[in-house]
Amino acid sequence: MLTALTMNTLFVILGPTGVGKTDLSIDVALRLETSIVSCDSRQIYRELRIGVASPSALQLSKVRHHFIATRSIEEHYSAGQFEADAIPVIEQEIAANGCALMVGGSMLYIDAVCKGIDDIPAIDDEIRTDVRRIYEEHGIEEVRRRLRLVDPQHYGEVDLRNVKRMLHALEVCYQTGRRFSEIRTNSVKQRSFKIVKIGVCLPRELLYERINRRVNEMIEQGLYQEAISVYDRRHLNALNTVGYKEMFSHIEGEYGLDRAIELIQRNTRHYAKKQLSWFNGDPTIHWFLPDKTDEIWDFVDRCRSQQNT
Repeated sequence: MLTALTMNTLFVILGPTGVGKTDLSIDVALRLETSIVSCDSRQIYRELRIGVASPSALQLSKVRHHFIATRSIEEHYSAGQFEADAIPVIEQEIAANGCALMVGGSMLYIDAVCKGIDDIPAIDDEIRTDVRRIYEEHGIEEVRRRLRLVDPQHYGEVDLRNVKRMLHALEVCYQTGRRFSEIRTNSVKQRSFKIVKIGVCLPRELLYERINRRVNEMIEQGLYQEAISVYDRRHLNALNTVGYKEMFSHIEGEYGLDRAIELIQRNTRHYAKKQLSWFNGDPTIHWFLPDKTDEIWDFVDRCRSQQNT
C-alpha cells in the first residue's frame, strides 16, 4: 500500500505485443491501488476489440482503465492528442494515489508521455486528403520526391520506407508553409512526476509462440466477423492495422482464411520485432520476464522506498 507515502511517480509497463502486459498490469495496479492508463493506439477505438486484444470485460471490471474504447475509428487521433489527454489523467491519479500506472506497447504514445511531442499544428482535412492522394495516385517515389523538395533535411533523416511518416511530414509542410525539420525540436519536456519504465519480454521463440496462439484465439473469438463490421470503413487510418488489413484482403477474395491467419501471425511477429528494436534503444527500461511478478513488485517497492527516503 502507498498510505502516507508521496511517490509522485508514473510507472510504465511496456513490451512487445502478445507478451502478457495486461494481466501483469492488473496485478500491479491492484497492489498500487491505482487505475491503469492504457497506452495503446488501437485499443482506444470502440469499434475494435478482438483484433486489438482489448482487455476482457472481466479484466476491465477488476481495475479502472483509461483510454479503452473511448474514441471512434472515424476520429483522427494522434500521439500528440494522447499526450494532451493523458498527462492530466496521470497527474490527477498521482495527486490522489501518489503514483500512476501506464501500460502499453505503442512506441510513439509512450514517448509522447515520457518525452513529449512537439507542438505540431492540426492538419486540415483537405490537406490530409490531398497528401494521401499523392501516394494513392503516384506511389511512394512521388512522396519521396516531394519531401526531398520541401524539406531536404528531414528527407535525409526519415525512414524512406515509412510512408506514414513521410506523408505526415508533407502534411505539416503544406499546412504551415515551413519545413517539418524546423518545427520538430526533439527536446524532452519536463514532467511534474518521476518516470520508472518496466519492460517485459520473453525469449523470441516463446514470444512468437504466444503471438501465433493469440492470433488463433482471435479467429475463434470472431475476428472475421469484426473485420466484416468495419469493412466499409477500411480506408480509415485506424484500420491500417495488422489483423484487419489481412482480413480485408481475405474478404475481397485475394487469399483464403488459412493464408490470412498465416499473414497476421507473420506480420504481428514483425511488429513485435520492431517494438523490441525501439525499446532496446532506451537504456532507462528495467527488463523482466512477464511471469516474474514477485521480482517486478520487489522492484516497484524499492523504487517507492528510494523515493521516500
